[in-house]
Amino acid sequence: MKIDARFHDATSTLTYVVHDEATRDAVVIDPVLDYDPIASQTSTSSAQALLAWIRERGLKVHFILETHAHADHLTAAQFLAHELGAKVVIGEDIRVVQKTFVPVFGLGPDFRTDGSQFDKLVADGEVVRAGSLEFRAMHTPGHTPACMSYVVGDAVFTGDALFMPDSGTGRCDFPRGSAEQLYASIQRLYALPDATRVFVGHDYQPNGRPLAYETTIGASKRDNNQLTAETTQAAFVRLRNERDATLAAPRLLFPSVQVNIQAGHLPQPNAAGIRNLSLPLNLFAPTDDAGTVLPAAARARAS
Repeated sequence: MKIDARFHDATSTLTYVVHDEATRDAVVIDPVLDYDPIASQTSTSSAQALLAWIRERGLKVHFILETHAHADHLTAAQFLAHELGAKVVIGEDIRVVQKTFVPVFGLGPDFRTDGSQFDKLVADGEVVRAGSLEFRAMHTPGHTPACMSYVVGDAVFTGDALFMPDSGTGRCDFPRGSAEQLYASIQRLYALPDATRVFVGHDYQPNGRPLAYETTIGASKRDNNQLTAETTQAAFVRLRNERDATLAAPRLLFPSVQVNIQAGHLPQPNAAGIRNLSLPLNLFAPTDDAGTVLPAAARARAS
């Protein structure tokens, strides 16, 4: 089994191609669709480069595995699925995420919240077979309710649950996120053998260090700066919640979530042939009609 990583600099995202060099069976994990928020323009430049790399090696991609509905980049799952004949897979609790965001984006009664936009929903412990490769889905919620890590051979792909030791863990302040759940999820990851290789979903290169995306369970248990094997749940929850309170919303939050809960399908064009995204206004700090932020008590009532 070989694992190749591609780094999307604009969103600090890692996309992985896991493949068997003998059989050419492969999967792609967390591909990125380029998006310019100023022009509101998508591009398949990064995905085209990945596609060319896959075709040069004659790989047969069976699945596009999504670790979750990302909040910081749009997925290129549909582009690759169309080009490669692959199926798009995500955790079955994407249905919870869809139901959570339908009112946020005003998606209306016709929006399906059964996960049927995806080709396959996987449950905790389910095995996804891609030819000679077998991936075991491990439900690791906390960052979002639908987060899945994927275990294959001596490797685990943790998405936004567990990062490099100097970057800690994923944030838990999105709707239906939970630091308590993330703590329990990482305990499950920490129960894997110490030699298990960990491939993370993002690397933000703290203090300007070079790109790093592979660590081990043992190193994480020993050195993770937010959650080691000795960290109590109370200490982690306090640290994670305090940290989350200082974080700005991801730059591509609204377009990313809106597209990604639909498996990467873009909104259908309207009568004029134009595709429109919904942009919630003042979601995090409701205002009056003049744009003045409401007092805390009024904000609580508004929510």
